[in-house]
Amino acid sequence: MATNVLVPRLGEGVDEVTITKWLKAVGDTVNELEPLLEVNTDKVDTEIPAPASGVVLSIHMNEGQPAKVGELLAVIGAQGESAEVPGAPAVEPKVESQKSTEPTFDLRPSTFDAHPSTPKDLGFISPVVAKIAAEHGVNLQQITGTGLGGRITKNDVLKFVESGKGQVVSEKVESRQVESTQVAPRTPHPAPANLTPGAGDTLVKHTTMRRSIATHMVESKHTSPHVLTVMEADLSRVAAHRAANKEVFARDGVNLTFTAYFISAIVAGLKAYPLVNSSWSDDGVILRSAINIGMATSLGEDGLIVPVIKNADNLSLMGVARAINDLAARARSRKLQPDEVKGGTFTLTNHGVSGSLLAMPIINQPQCGILGIGAMQKRVVVVTDEFGRDTIAIRPMVYLSFVFDHRILDGASADWFVAKVKETLEKWV
Repeated sequence: MATNVLVPRLGEGVDEVTITKWLKAVGDTVNELEPLLEVNTDKVDTEIPAPASGVVLSIHMNEGQPAKVGELLAVIGAQGESAEVPGAPAVEPKVESQKSTEPTFDLRPSTFDAHPSTPKDLGFISPVVAKIAAEHGVNLQQITGTGLGGRITKNDVLKFVESGKGQVVSEKVESRQVESTQVAPRTPHPAPANLTPGAGDTLVKHTTMRRSIATHMVESKHTSPHVLTVMEADLSRVAAHRAANKEVFARDGVNLTFTAYFISAIVAGLKAYPLVNSSWSDDGVILRSAINIGMATSLGEDGLIVPVIKNADNLSLMGVARAINDLAARARSRKLQPDEVKGGTFTLTNHGVSGSLLAMPIINQPQCGILGIGAMQKRVVVVTDEFGRDTIAIRPMVYLSFVFDHRILDGASADWFVAKVKETLEKWV
């Protein structure tokens, strides 16, 4: 009896993956639990094992193609057995039955096609493809899909947009959309010019991670009105505490980094001002009950990833430092699980590790804000004692760059939060 290989749910909230690499081809022998293919979700690469032993009879998804949980990836069975499995789930449901998240778009030919008399069957259109097509005014009837059975993939639409053809919508189509009772998609942003390498130039193909980063960054800038506020903090007490305790932590196998202090200070700020630990929705602001801190972690030329410290408010400084060590190490060795980059309610980016003093990071949606920490520098500052007397001193200083969603926070409430982070660092005991 042949066995269907379906897209598994790799974690809470993970509804779609991207096929990055097939480790077996049609006709290859595979053992149960042997890696069959690699997939990517939220920049985390994961192997999917074979559910049974046998021969790969058929493969139903191409590399680079998105696939939703429950969709058919491949069929495994005995040599010569039919790849058709009775009762197999539908792989390509019709567009009319496809349910996607808001906003929803009507992808039937009558919506975009100026000549609907001879439309082609678009087959299954994923929500990601639907969203990109609607935002750029793309006529899906003009695209030749490269996916399984001619299915239109996200890359097909992106390449079409890059070609400069994605903004042509006929007057007849526009008039139909005005008369339609459906909600019209938002005004598309102009498609960038399709650049080609010149003489002597080198084209470095985008990796799956780089495309994912680009998509998230552009969507964030289009979603939230970003505002930056900056304060500076004196790390004298933090530096002294770290120097006194670093060896003690090391005996327990924990590297005590400055990042642990920053995350602990963020927790104090979020507890004092819960509105910062929130997300925007059309019905109201959602105040998150959990404090889950994402920490942007560089992967060198491969980009960055944001593992999440769950329930950081329940951890001591030792617990935070231990979590940082573990997540950072496994992020760089590509051993994170999909759940470990999900569920963040606030993000820290320590851009100072590379010498940067000040930055304006982009919000990690759907969070309210992100705090950037600059490089620690010894600077000359004015210090006031308890009697109000001023003196000149040299102190280890850092800039705290807070970028926030202006739909949720105003300048005053954002500054209150940063001031609490600053106070926690400067009065560390």
